[in-house]
Amino acid sequence: MADEHKLDPQNPEAELQGEAETAGDDLAQRVQVLKEQLAAAQDQALRAAAELHNVRRRAEQDVEKAHKFALEKFAADLLMVVDSLERGLELSDPADEAIRPMREGMELTLKAFHDTLKRYQVEALDPHGEPFNPEQHQAMAMQPSASVEPGSVLKVFQKGYLLNGRLLRPAMVVVSKAE
Repeated sequence: MADEHKLDPQNPEAELQGEAETAGDDLAQRVQVLKEQLAAAQDQALRAAAELHNVRRRAEQDVEKAHKFALEKFAADLLMVVDSLERGLELSDPADEAIRPMREGMELTLKAFHDTLKRYQVEALDPHGEPFNPEQHQAMAMQPSASVEPGSVLKVFQKGYLLNGRLLRPAMVVVSKAE
């Protein structure tokens, strides 16, 4: 019976008090460990909630962008048709009575195209006379000019377009330079 506790016959209360203090210290340590574990679990739960919120927000932004720019490729393909109609109108003679009905049809078709593009937030960039902006313009050539400031757009070969504020196609331009 080595496991039995031996009581001091002269002071049995002191021995019981020592055991109670040891048990109290063990409980205090256990309480402290449990508090630390609780704080760690709360921190982990807070981080998981924040991560979930961020994932939801990113998913909503991705869906919004997908809706906003879903027409990007389709609209870019239609721009060739608009360019062709504009070029056809530029090259045809408005005074020629033989082609007047065809020209009027082209003008109406072009107007319908422009209205449709505008309805879907596709905006034309016609930067003639504006300062060159490398984010929206593509310089095809530079030409000396005394009539405008260097770095201004002298001629527009092809209009640029924006879709919901995002560049769909840069404007192809000739930029002025100092003589």
